[in-house]
Amino acid sequence: MTAMAPMQLAPLDCQGISLHLGGRPVLDGIDLTVHAGETLAIVGPNGSGKSSLLKVLAGLRKPATGTVQLLGKSLSRLPRRTVARALALVEQHADTLDAIRVFDAVALGRIPWLSALAPLGDDDKAIVEHALADVDALHLRSRLWGSLSGGERQRVHIARALAQRPAVLLLDEPTNHLDIQHQLALLQQVQGLPVTTLVALHDLNQALTCDRVAVLNNGRLVALGKPLDVLTPACLLSTFGVHAHVLTDPMDGAQVLRFRCA
Repeated sequence: MTAMAPMQLAPLDCQGISLHLGGRPVLDGIDLTVHAGETLAIVGPNGSGKSSLLKVLAGLRKPATGTVQLLGKSLSRLPRRTVARALALVEQHADTLDAIRVFDAVALGRIPWLSALAPLGDDDKAIVEHALADVDALHLRSRLWGSLSGGERQRVHIARALAQRPAVLLLDEPTNHLDIQHQLALLQQVQGLPVTTLVALHDLNQALTCDRVAVLNNGRLVALGKPLDVLTPACLLSTFGVHAHVLTDPMDGAQVLRFRCA
């Protein structure tokens, strides 16, 4: 008899997650297991709970009920340094001191790996350079943060997260401030990284390029699966209030969504 291969540990798993903010329910009974190496899109209308879910998964908000496991261990019991070595979050409205250089801003991502006995070394500097190159921002390394455009700042924040060398990367609307060229390039770069990625997106056609899609509505997970299995006309009408149908691009055979008001 051939021995069965051991099951691969889920990098991130949450069960029964509920959250209340200001006495209002924001998340309600979320069960979600993230597969190793996948890019999972989280979509939903404004106020559906996407950002709140990412903050719970990152340990920045404590859920009213439920558990989160990071690499098979309870997130709530892990030291913050351990969490920071395994998971990185880029929020929608992240900020950085204006007077800092871009290289130094990205180098902050190495903090979980440093100590008084092991300050920033050549290996860490190489990781910072690599992270900047991953988001096409290496040419910005000597610029001051305050001189950057909104799109450039977003790419630098993602570079800082990549400099942590996390196993899990959480991105909240990462393409919000980017022009179309950098939107497409960034998502392609993120999907090519050797990390497990959860990305909250508004653009449903961008979500089609991900491995799986989770749909939130009113704080509930209402659909989860392959993009075209999930983003069906019925789901889009009930969740987003729009009619939709799928078109095939004659140039490359890719499928895209077309929308109209209900």
